[in-house]
Amino acid sequence: MTNMYDVIILGGGPAGLTAGLYNARARLKVVLYERLAPGGQVLTTDWVENYPGFPEGVSGFELMDRMKNQAEKFGLEIRNDEIVRLDLSESRKIIFAGDDQIETRAVIIACGATWKRLGIEGEERLIGKGISFCATCDGPFYRDQEVAVIGGGDTAVEEAIFLTRFVGKVYLVHRRDKLRATKVIQERAMAEEKIDFVWDTIPMRVLGEAGVEGIELRNLKTGVISRKAVKGVFVFIGTAPNTNLVKEQLKLDQSGFIVTDERMQTSVPGVFAAGDVRSKLFRQISTAVGEGATASYAAEKYLEGQLAAHQ
Repeated sequence: MTNMYDVIILGGGPAGLTAGLYNARARLKVVLYERLAPGGQVLTTDWVENYPGFPEGVSGFELMDRMKNQAEKFGLEIRNDEIVRLDLSESRKIIFAGDDQIETRAVIIACGATWKRLGIEGEERLIGKGISFCATCDGPFYRDQEVAVIGGGDTAVEEAIFLTRFVGKVYLVHRRDKLRATKVIQERAMAEEKIDFVWDTIPMRVLGEAGVEGIELRNLKTGVISRKAVKGVFVFIGTAPNTNLVKEQLKLDQSGFIVTDERMQTSVPGVFAAGDVRSKLFRQISTAVGEGATASYAAEKYLEGQLAAHQ
């Protein structure tokens, strides 16, 4: 069947939900598609303490649940169908979701990004069997055991700190001799007795068949190979954009993120992008929310321009 919408939003994280809230409140005919539960990666964040308005912090689930409820209160329709194909051009924009073919005047892409893989031996075999990309989800399974965290940015260090609630020891493995995380997070980690820092080191392979039994590491300065008998490996080495559906249709940067202008407009008129899927300096909930609002307003102005051009 074919329907015509004013705006279709792809992705239900902070950017998508904010765009949906604004567009629904503006009385546009809008629908948001999210393959999983609305909330995006924030759902797997245990505690958010840098989002304005929550001085004591807030759980990722509660924050996103509030955003979802607020958007639905203004009439945003949320569907859980998976988008299988997009046809994006200046003249027409068609979304193929399951058996449905939906036409829209404007599209806001807020599909987010997914965790990068290590690409080492044993990783594919043991994902979900000891290798995880979510300490909040899986940390409690490793009570009093030893685990490794791979990475040195904010997320890696924050998740290492979170894991100390459950585990006996965290080996924080980083390829450099200093962390990239912000100072306040670094200081908190350095003060944590359960965290051991393994500097200038990369993982070579994950050991184990049915579950993780250890990790093999190599020191980049000395070349020395060592092993840690960990039961869990948590990987936080950055994100890759979810742009498979649009990579042949929109301009992307070298890392595959969608290029936009300050209005969140992509290389195709009427197609906007916001949140982690967009090429930008900083990926945070607060920036995603601002971009979602900007994209929704820019889409509204684009629709007004289209209407005026046809009168």
